[in-house]
Amino acid sequence: MLIINADDWGRCTMETDAAMACFQVGGLQSVSAMVFMDDAERAAKMANESGIDVGLHLNFNQSFTGKIKSAALKESHERIVGFMAKSKYAQLLYHPALRSAFRDVYQGQVEEFVRLYGWGPSHVDGHQHRHLCTNMLIQKVIPPGEIVRRSFSYSRKENGRIDCMYRRLVDRVLTSRYQLTDYFFSLSRCLKTKTLDRVYQLAKSAAVELMAHPVVPVERDYLTSIPHLNQIADLPVGNFQQMQPESARRCGQNEPSLTA
Repeated sequence: MLIINADDWGRCTMETDAAMACFQVGGLQSVSAMVFMDDAERAAKMANESGIDVGLHLNFNQSFTGKIKSAALKESHERIVGFMAKSKYAQLLYHPALRSAFRDVYQGQVEEFVRLYGWGPSHVDGHQHRHLCTNMLIQKVIPPGEIVRRSFSYSRKENGRIDCMYRRLVDRVLTSRYQLTDYFFSLSRCLKTKTLDRVYQLAKSAAVELMAHPVVPVERDYLTSIPHLNQIADLPVGNFQQMQPESARRCGQNEPSLTA
């Protein structure tokens, strides 16, 4: 099954509208929503009206730009953002003084998602993949059993031995706790490397997530193109709701997990 998922839903009107345009023509099936951002409220209303599958795009490295009533939550979030901004390797480091901050900010974003959408997210990932930072993994902040985005599916030739080993280690940790797709790729990278045929082939027998950012013109143009629509018409496409047990699928009565 191929799941084409657009990140940054609700961050701003341009990103939300670009993703919705692709969804409306059938170019993607799912989005990951940011909360406490400029377009979060409108994006939630659009999602509820359209029925698009929505997950939570955890934000640990960009300041909130929308309304937030809790000064304590905003302060905790800014502490994490400041830590992440210190180095490109910050997400690899464990910060013991931020243990409570990570738990509070995760739960605050989940609760805001539930307030906006009326149910828990179908899946969890992170802005610039910070949901895989060391604090989140060691603290086991995300409750077990959730559908969580895995590391990129790179080969050793594509990204080097050390990076490949690290990603495999992270995926082993994730597999022991969460539900994952079998593969995860970036549309931008696949367009540059001309490897989309591999993604489509894998989707015939495995669960594959293809991450997209429709606000980027080249990605939006591809997702709304006739060749793309014809290509996925012959593939098993779906969304993260379909990865969940029947009893847990969105029905207006499911209770989200808010604590680890």
